[in-house]
Amino acid sequence: MKEIFETFKPQNPVVKKFVDYYYIDIKPTNANTEFQCFPHFNNTISLYQSHIRLKNGAMKFVAGPARPFQIFTPIRDKVLTVKQTGKVFRIVIVFHPLGVQQFYKNVNFSDYITDYAFFSPQELKDFFSTTETTMLTGLLDSSLEKRFERFENMILEKSIQYIFNHHENFSVTAISCNIGVSRQHLNRVFQSHLGISVKKFHEIVVFRQSLNKKLFENPGRSFTKIAYDFNFSDQSHFNKTYKNLTANSPKSFFTKGIVLGKEDTFWHLKP
Repeated sequence: MKEIFETFKPQNPVVKKFVDYYYIDIKPTNANTEFQCFPHFNNTISLYQSHIRLKNGAMKFVAGPARPFQIFTPIRDKVLTVKQTGKVFRIVIVFHPLGVQQFYKNVNFSDYITDYAFFSPQELKDFFSTTETTMLTGLLDSSLEKRFERFENMILEKSIQYIFNHHENFSVTAISCNIGVSRQHLNRVFQSHLGISVKKFHEIVVFRQSLNKKLFENPGRSFTKIAYDFNFSDQSHFNKTYKNLTANSPKSFFTKGIVLGKEDTFWHLKP
């Protein structure tokens, strides 16, 4: 088996509304890998073929009849360091902000979930039986579709859409007035269903939008102009936001990182 990192999209019309993309991560000769992921408004379910999770959070390959390991990662508002020991066969589902709720009910967004069977043993066996993304897409789509049960929350749906449409001119007051609920209630709903405040969600959206603009839309655009595009008060405010969210200046953040696959997976790989 060769080393693979590949992103691919769901094809099922129901699933693709709520899942942004999948990816497969295979390192057959890995000894130790460490990388940093950065704040994102998505959330993920990661499936490891034969691993245990150590007390320090590292994922360690276990030879023999180990069970697949399933872990849910909520919306990230801090740098996430991932450590992998031994060979890796990992499949990840990347959900839109209100995606995972459409397939799994009563998910706790306050922390990682490592003790829940998101998929059955037979489903996991099927997933890990192939590295062919067309086949894997069909398997993942089918397993998610059969769990689909529409989750609706108009406050969240309208608020999230408002933030994406008005991220340059944002205020919690403007959203609460637009939706017709109090600021306090709005924050309670966000904390309950997304695990973060409205303000923090907006901050992450702006960060990811500015990141995407620099990486994929206009790589030559200066940081000063990007700060202006996203209505930061000045370059210092832009730098501070990146420092708070990534522990790096904008220049250092982009210089150290690498895009993996064809989506917005942008990591810092440790040597």
